[in-house]
Formats: sequence, C-alpha cells, structure tokens
Amino acid sequence: MKLDQFLKFKGLSLTGGQAKHLLQSEQVTVNGRIETRRGHQLQPGDIVCVEGQAFEVQPNPLPLEG
Repeated sequence: MKLDQFLKFKGLSLTGGQAKHLLQSEQVTVNGRIETRRGHQLQPGDIVCVEGQAFEVQPNPLPLEG
C-alpha cells in the first residue's frame, strides 16, 4: 500500500491533497524517518507516525474460502 493511501485508509487525511500537505510539512515518519513521498511503498510491520500517533502496517488478510 502506498503511504498516501494508508493515510486516507486510517482516516488521517480525507483527501489526497490533505495527505500531500501532511507529507510536505514533514509531519509523517515511517520507521522513525521523515517521509515526504506520497508513493512510498509500505510493507507489513512498518510503523507510520503522524502527529504523535503510531500505526503499524498490517499484512492484507487472506480472503475467506467458503
């Protein structure tokens, strides 16, 4: 998942424009490093921090078979 999509998914930004503003203002870190690229590809286990809140990237759940 790309970083801007993750920010929207978690409700930290409502639009891509808001995500871009958060990133450009250096308010987002990934694994302790400031990240400004909207397209940064996140991996399971990455820690995204925004304004003092930390979120761990979870792997995609497997679809249920039935």
